[in-house]
Amino acid sequence: QQNLDAEDKIKVVASFSPLYDFARHIGGNRSDVIAMVPIGAEPHDWEPTVQQVQDMLSSDVFVFNGAGIDRWAEKVDTKIKVNASQGLQLLVDSAGQPDPHTWLDPIMAKHQVELIRDGMIQADPQNTDYYTQNAKNYLVQIDSLDKNIIDGLSNCKTHDFIAFHKAFSYFSNRYNLTQHSLLGEDPEGEIPPQTLQQMIDLAKQNGIHIIYSEELLDPRLANVVASSIPDGKNEVLSPIEGLKPDEQKAGWGYIEKMNMNLKNLREGLQCQ
Repeated sequence: QQNLDAEDKIKVVASFSPLYDFARHIGGNRSDVIAMVPIGAEPHDWEPTVQQVQDMLSSDVFVFNGAGIDRWAEKVDTKIKVNASQGLQLLVDSAGQPDPHTWLDPIMAKHQVELIRDGMIQADPQNTDYYTQNAKNYLVQIDSLDKNIIDGLSNCKTHDFIAFHKAFSYFSNRYNLTQHSLLGEDPEGEIPPQTLQQMIDLAKQNGIHIIYSEELLDPRLANVVASSIPDGKNEVLSPIEGLKPDEQKAGWGYIEKMNMNLKNLREGLQCQ
């Protein structure tokens, strides 16, 4: 592979972690990909600086998730803009708000990868074959992830789990699990004391021993529930909304995080 000068690469800006990872795999060495939401930040309530808006405006391709998680992105008008939720069947909550956590269902993630690929091809049509092949290779990896999850969750004692925020609805629908959560779809909310008590009762009734927290948020409340149930402990179940700095250094991305989730879920669901 030749090393290209910066001016020969397309500039791709992605709103946050999973989309950045998808774009990196498709763009390979023909693209310069940057993530807007910094590593370790939670995207739900994040807002860009003036400089970052300039970055988006000067991009060849701008990728955002849509469905309400990166609202700031909806207002930015760029040359080629990929709304990665377009064409997906979105779940809607009781207040009529869409659930944005589409990427946690690998089959939906594949659709997002295809949309990003098409955006890059539109920006740089002479390298269509390159982006098509990279996307194809990455889609094969996502297919094998999906198969791993199906196999890994095929023989479990329980199908119920308690997540920190309600990020796993698409994932649960795909793999026939039942998600309960301490918080709604926004992880920055407040957890009322009665919810904590409900979750403690639910865990006891269902023989749940693991309460899941998230890597970017304070685990104290998950610990409160875990310490109130028999053999209770706390593990991470990541909504993959960002990476920890050490994970980024280790070159982790979407697939590694999903495999970590599978490992931790298998423990909580008591799978064989």
